[in-house]
Amino acid sequence: MKFRLASVLAAALLGAGFAHANTELVIATVNNGHMIEMQKLGKVFETANPDIKLKWVTLEEGVLRQRVTTDIATKGGQFDVMTIGMYEAPIWGKKGWLQELKTGGSYDVDDLLPAIRSGLSIDGKLFAAPFYGESSMLMYRKDLADKAGVQVPERPTWVQIKDLAAKMHDPKNGVYGICLRGKPGWGDNMAFLTTLVNTHGGQWFDMQWKPQIDTKPWKDAITFYVDLLKNYGPPGSSANSFNEILALTNSGKCGMWIDATIAASFVSDPKQSKVADQMAFAQAPTAVTPKGANWLWSWNLAIPAGSKKVDAAQKFITWATSKDYVQLVAKTNGWANVPTGTRKSTYASPEFQKAARFAAAEKVAIDSANPTDSTLPKSPYVGVQFAAIPEFQAIGIAVGQQMSAALAGKTTVDAALKASQTAAEREMKKAGYYK
Repeated sequence: MKFRLASVLAAALLGAGFAHANTELVIATVNNGHMIEMQKLGKVFETANPDIKLKWVTLEEGVLRQRVTTDIATKGGQFDVMTIGMYEAPIWGKKGWLQELKTGGSYDVDDLLPAIRSGLSIDGKLFAAPFYGESSMLMYRKDLADKAGVQVPERPTWVQIKDLAAKMHDPKNGVYGICLRGKPGWGDNMAFLTTLVNTHGGQWFDMQWKPQIDTKPWKDAITFYVDLLKNYGPPGSSANSFNEILALTNSGKCGMWIDATIAASFVSDPKQSKVADQMAFAQAPTAVTPKGANWLWSWNLAIPAGSKKVDAAQKFITWATSKDYVQLVAKTNGWANVPTGTRKSTYASPEFQKAARFAAAEKVAIDSANPTDSTLPKSPYVGVQFAAIPEFQAIGIAVGQQMSAALAGKTTVDAALKASQTAAEREMKKAGYYK
């Protein structure tokens, strides 16, 4: 009996030792296609690293943002790896909430696209590793442009876009000249509208952090936008964001669409789009300046500063954002499905170029976006389609609602800009940026 008891105790202790040797990494991520694929391929990582077990917490974008923000701000320690956006990375890095990432050896940090790397770094130190990135671009139906006798330049102006929208617009036959975001939100209509304001020579804040929404560039940009969609957009534009316009475009109802480069892979896929073979791509339009005319975004993996599992988390992030991971996805699902917008080597791949005819235009768009210099007058903030300060979310939401109301005809452009300026001033004064 004593012998058996000793054996059982030894086995239990041994088992406990093994359980302790296993590191469980809790990964918070967003429920989109690329991340769901990462979850499936996580088994490959676990096989190569038998001492690390991956536990996934997959959430909708809004819920994810709320959960990880609460966790990191309260040092909750729920997550070992977090999926965060380009908005959070510089703010949290500056606050000391994120671990600096080690990027030596075969990781090849110099292979990261400069614009993406810059948006995730502070003083040259990387605080989040990009999983996939995007800019914005013009997607248009070449058959309708040809019919109108128009050759779309590689970098058109907004005046040219308006002229072409007028020629393509044929609502009787279910075709609208142009489709653009109108649904309110800092990451919905304001992502697009900030780029429109930038290229009209505007900015969110001047160097003293004073809001600049009631200025001429904003008025020019928003007046142009409201008139453009009123005359040549689909009905109900004030409720449309990415998914609604993607459905309209894929059913052949949009002559043009300016939005995330990630959409190019969907609109050119014959399994999803009725007009896949007609779709062509160019750069986002410009007005007064090319600065900030197209946005820059990435979803990234980061380690909270208080993590007790830094080495294992670092190992996982290095794997999931590496050149080898891109190759693994290509081998498993084909080159058309690899996460894009992060590495030069992806765009240099002949297989990728062949599978993705939008690849060259996408890379030019990402390379041309500069989060540290996105406005004509000098600005104190980092970010192209947002300002990387904690107060921006509340301001962006309030302004987005006003702009959507102006588009729906519920208020005038002047009244919407005035109300937005007041809301932004109140928020910035409350936060102590100025008196």
